[in-house]
Amino acid sequence: MCGRFSLTLPVEAIGRLFGVDVENAPMLEAHYNIAPSQRIAVIRRRGETGERELAFLQWGFVPAWARDPASMSQPINARGETVEAKPMFRDAFRKRRCLIPADGFYEWKKTAGGKQPWRIERADGAPFAFAGLWDRWQGRDGTVVESCAIITTDANETMRPIHDRMPVILDIGRFGPWLEASPVEASDLIEPWRGDLTAYPVSRRLNDPTHDDAGLIEPAAPATDEPPEPDEPRLL
Repeated sequence: MCGRFSLTLPVEAIGRLFGVDVENAPMLEAHYNIAPSQRIAVIRRRGETGERELAFLQWGFVPAWARDPASMSQPINARGETVEAKPMFRDAFRKRRCLIPADGFYEWKKTAGGKQPWRIERADGAPFAFAGLWDRWQGRDGTVVESCAIITTDANETMRPIHDRMPVILDIGRFGPWLEASPVEASDLIEPWRGDLTAYPVSRRLNDPTHDDAGLIEPAAPATDEPPEPDEPRLL
């Protein structure tokens, strides 16, 4: 799964990397502990023109057909093995795929002392995108919720000792195909990352989403003298 990630790129760098016009986009602050329910940056295609655009969507998926978002689960992840068929995601997979920029993500490993957060990055330090889906819900009162989810797949060799799942990671050569390909072609992109990854433990301060500072990405050996934090990552 993927329940936390980071994005520290300035908006100008996102524009260059993903080929989007960011002239009128808001400034982006570096975030080291992005959590579910927050609004996150995504790259998607405009329906009218097909051009790429930068948008900010809720992380927690609400399908267009939902009766009441508040009364239903809002998944942050979609399993790649079932995304084409599951009613929650299948229409978005066909028509509304997106890229979710990131430069690292986190996973929790079970240990004797509780769950230990680990940070995972590309070994070359380069930014990347998660394969994502988005949808637009509109209520009878005109309220609009645009939301997204990250697609996951089996863990690769680096991730397997930490967790059995990982987000689908795309490099620059797959940005266009993910956004533009047919569903059949896009499904071929749902696979574990084939490149090299670096993984290391970080502070359990990460468990609290109100903590969002550069210290969270620093290596931290599992320690018993850290301030007590909940074993499970907390949500906002």
